[in-house]
Amino acid sequence: MTPTLQGKQAVVIGAGMGGLTAARALADHFEHVIVLERDALPSQATHRAGTPQGRHVHALLAGGLRALGELFPGFDRDLLEAGAVPYRAGLELRYERPGYDPFPQRDLGWVSYAMSRPLVELLARRRVEQHPNITLRQQSRARAIVATPDGWMVTAVRCETAGGRSETLPADFVVDASGRGALTLGLLESLGRALPEEVTIGADITYASAVFDKPNGAPGDWKGVMTFPLAPDSARSALMMPLEGNRWILSTGAAHGEAPPADAGGYLEFVRGLRTSTIYDAIKDAKRVTEIARFAFPESVWRRFERLAWFPRRLLPFADAICRFNPIYGQGMSVAAQEACVLHRLLGTRTTGLDPLAELAPSFFAEVQPLIEAPWTAACNDFIYPQTRGQRPSDLQRTLDFGRALVHVAARDPAVHKLMMEVQHLLKPRSALRDPEVVRSVAAALVN
Repeated sequence: MTPTLQGKQAVVIGAGMGGLTAARALADHFEHVIVLERDALPSQATHRAGTPQGRHVHALLAGGLRALGELFPGFDRDLLEAGAVPYRAGLELRYERPGYDPFPQRDLGWVSYAMSRPLVELLARRRVEQHPNITLRQQSRARAIVATPDGWMVTAVRCETAGGRSETLPADFVVDASGRGALTLGLLESLGRALPEEVTIGADITYASAVFDKPNGAPGDWKGVMTFPLAPDSARSALMMPLEGNRWILSTGAAHGEAPPADAGGYLEFVRGLRTSTIYDAIKDAKRVTEIARFAFPESVWRRFERLAWFPRRLLPFADAICRFNPIYGQGMSVAAQEACVLHRLLGTRTTGLDPLAELAPSFFAEVQPLIEAPWTAACNDFIYPQTRGQRPSDLQRTLDFGRALVHVAARDPAVHKLMMEVQHLLKPRSALRDPEVVRSVAAALVN
């Protein structure tokens, strides 16, 4: 069945993973979709200025891979053919948690992929470019979202080309996937309307990352390692994952005044100071093939658009513009892909009425709340450090206690281990952890 068209032209601001997946969702419902990107977009899997975090470890969670497969059928095959490294979740990643070095390694029943951020973005971009009604306009900076004089409805996007020429693109629908959502917030402010409440978690983390050639004789019982800190005494952590081209990428992090050094000797010494020696032993004699890149992340931000009493019609902030997560949890790309699936489905149901797009944004905000809940709750673990800024949830201690007890139960119970990881990989909602049997087991662990 041919999808019903909702309008003539949609404009997407930003060609990151959020913008690309949103464009794909829109393509079935608009005659033409224009994606505006301020960067020059590389033809190969190389870094670009607009994604400074792209030089660090990126994870595609199983829920995100499933969503990308829904948007781009066969996307897992694209990853494999491009050199992404498959790994069995729970079995081929070594989780080093305090008290569990390592956590029991079990095959949980699904395959995930490790790859660089430039590679996964390139593959998504190539898929988008296959749609004849999607146009990617690189080196085109969106300057403002234009609304009707009364501010009731969005009508266009004003942009600037690489040559400095100003242009106004008419739009029946606008998706702001620019990352920080500055244009959406700027429009609301210019109209004298309320801005969304912002809930923040001030993690103040600094990351340092480098890529290494995988040496001969590398360990064969894992493909990647995550070393958790001994919180709250230390925030020093690390994640090393395989990368296309038989390489490893290592991201180290610290918070609240401590930062991994950017010089070779200091970086290696920082890795030596991790809670376990697994990663240091693996890389100490490995060849580093990139500079050490640093990235500071001040805070996770959730803009509660769903709480606004009024919002302009035909405008939708998307992905990081709604919620920006601490990248250490590897959730951003996956949540963006899942949001795109929600958008695609909602557009498919809006086929009647004088203005079927009128109430799309409120419906979208309501439906993505459960998608954001699980990764946001994980990000609340940053509050375990007393220096973390932000308003602590009233049930924070109960959430932290539940999480610690859940880990203990999962260590001895493969079924609970699988469920815990399904929630972490965004395959199941956080509400799945309220299963009565799981709750009883966790309660017993809390007592003991």
